[in-house]
Amino acid sequence: MMNPAAFHFSANHRARRRRGSVLIIVLITMMFAVAALTLFMEKASTDLIVEARDATDARLRSEAYSALETTLAVLVDFRDVLGGLRNPSEGWSDPLAFAGYQPQEDREVEISFEDESGKVSLPNATPEMLVNLFKYWDLSQNDAERLADALLGWMRKEHVPMSVASPTAMDYDRGDLPYVPPQRSLRSFEELRAIEYAREVFFDEKGNPTDLYRRFAQTFSLYNFRQPNLNSAAPDLLAVYGVDDPQQRERLQDYLQGRGMYQANGAGVFKSEADVAGVLGARSPLAGRVGTQISALRVHVTVREGMNAYRLSALVAMTNGVRAPEAGDLNRTNNNAGNSSAAGASAGNTSRSTRNATVKSLNYPFTLLEIRENGAIPDRDQTDTSSN
Repeated sequence: MMNPAAFHFSANHRARRRRGSVLIIVLITMMFAVAALTLFMEKASTDLIVEARDATDARLRSEAYSALETTLAVLVDFRDVLGGLRNPSEGWSDPLAFAGYQPQEDREVEISFEDESGKVSLPNATPEMLVNLFKYWDLSQNDAERLADALLGWMRKEHVPMSVASPTAMDYDRGDLPYVPPQRSLRSFEELRAIEYAREVFFDEKGNPTDLYRRFAQTFSLYNFRQPNLNSAAPDLLAVYGVDDPQQRERLQDYLQGRGMYQANGAGVFKSEADVAGVLGARSPLAGRVGTQISALRVHVTVREGMNAYRLSALVAMTNGVRAPEAGDLNRTNNNAGNSSAAGASAGNTSRSTRNATVKSLNYPFTLLEIRENGAIPDRDQTDTSSN
C-alpha cells in the first residue's frame, strides 16, 4: 500500500509538470503571435508606403501634365509670332513665368528643353557623313568605312559596302544565336550591341558604353527629319558635314554664345540660310544642308514637393515631316500580314473611324512623338545636350 505522503508528493509533482508544460506552450504561442504580428506590421508598413508614394505620384503627375500643357500653349504663341522656333534664347526659355503659371502650394516646377533636331537624323545619314564623323574621331579611313558599312548594312537593304572587311550576313549566321540584320533604322542606341564591329567600337570588354557611344548618341537622332537645327548644333555636328576648320567651329560658337567679335551683339540666332552664310561663308559645307528651326523638341518637366519628385519628358514634333524610326517598318509589316489579319485590322479601323467621327477634333497644334515618365526617362548624364 502506497504511503500517503509519497502519493501526495507524486500528485504535486505531476501537477507542477502539467503547469510547466502549459507555460511552455503559452510562451511558444506568444512567440509565434509576436512573430506573426511583426511580419504583419512590416507588410502593412510597406503597403502603406507604396500607397502613399502612389498617391503622391498621382498628385505630382497631374501637376506635371498641367505644366506641360501650359508650356506647349506658350510655344504655340511664340511660334505664331516668330514664324517658327529656333532657340530658347528667343524668349521662351521660362514658359511658366511667361504664362504666370503658379503650381500648388509647396510645389516647385522646372521646365527645360532639349532640341532633338539639333542632332543629325540617323535614318537620313549618308555613308560620307558617317565616314567624316568617324575620321574626326581619329579612326583610320579603313576603320571609318568599316564602321559605316556595319551601321548601314544593318539599317538598309540597298547599301553597297565600301570596305572588304565589312560585316556580312554570314557573320551574323556564325554566332551562338544566329540572326539577320533587320534592314531598318535603329529603334534604340542599345541596338548597337547587336551590330558586328560596331559593338567593338561602342562598348568595352565588360559591355559598358564607351565615350564614342556617348558621342554617337549626342550627334545622331533616331527620329526621321529633314535637316538639323544649327542653332542648337550637337558638339560633333559640323564634323558630320566635313567641317574640319577649327576657326569655323570657333566662329559658330562665338556667334551662338555672343563671344569674341559677336560679344557686343549678345547671343545670336540663325534665322535663315543667309545668316548662316554671313557667319560661316557662302561656300561652307553646311550651305543648304542644315536648317535654322526646331523640328523636334523635348520638353522636360520636373515637379518637386518636399523630398518627392516627379519627372515627365515629352518629345514634340514642331513641324510636319518628323517621324518615329519604326513607323514605316510597322506599316510594311501590316501590309505583308495574312489576309485574315488584314481583314481584322480593316474592320477594327472602320469601327474606330466610325466612333471617332462622333468625337470633336482637338486640333492639337503639335504632334506628340514620345512621352516618358520617371524611371522610363533615359539618363541624361550620358547624352546631355539640353538647353534651358
